[in-house]
Amino acid sequence: MNDRTALVTGANKGIGKHIARLLVTEGFSVYVASRDAGRGERAVEEIGEGARPLVLDVTDAGSVARAAAAVDHLDVLVNNAGINVSLDPPSGTGIEDFRRTYETNVLGVVAVTNAFLPALRRSPHPRVVNVSTGPASFTWSTGPNPQFAPGRPGSGAYRSAKAALNMLTLLYAQELAGDGVKVNALAPGRRATDLLPGLAATGGDPAEAARGAVRLALLPDDGPSGAFFSWDGTPVPW
Repeated sequence: MNDRTALVTGANKGIGKHIARLLVTEGFSVYVASRDAGRGERAVEEIGEGARPLVLDVTDAGSVARAAAAVDHLDVLVNNAGINVSLDPPSGTGIEDFRRTYETNVLGVVAVTNAFLPALRRSPHPRVVNVSTGPASFTWSTGPNPQFAPGRPGSGAYRSAKAALNMLTLLYAQELAGDGVKVNALAPGRRATDLLPGLAATGGDPAEAARGAVRLALLPDDGPSGAFFSWDGTPVPW
């Protein structure tokens, strides 16, 4: 067994699988967390030695509790699981779509982080990385933005949920500072994943975003906490 242990949610595909693979190459034992056991096991086979499957549905309290009970010690938690079910602005988005989005992208992060805090507190250098999005930035949504033109209110549920995640990142960082836990958010950029229709064909390399997440997972003890970074390491304004 490797001495350092990491857990990545939503790790059976996309950015999450790339994060898990990179952490394995850094010498971590990595829990590849997935809602579906079969998909998780296939991802583990692809990643290879150092990866292990973990069934974890971030929206299911029982699943979260069972997963947490199986993990004694944790050095890195990457809250990567996320969904975007509607591209519509807020007025065109049904309340159920808002509910589903917040259940995964906000409440799921709270449930998982709280459940694994005891394991993280056993680490000498605990790190939490929350995968957010650049379009959740208030500054970028109202002014010059390297990813999209401001003043476009699409994906209302997704972007507002990720904005809430950003605030949680800051609050967790403040709360856990005394325990040495560093908590930061990542803007991965537009990537070739199945998060949205057409992204798989038009997005950038998910591995590039994954490297940004791993950089935050490996922060030294004098590194930042309660901050928002782009995939290339540059700060993102709240």
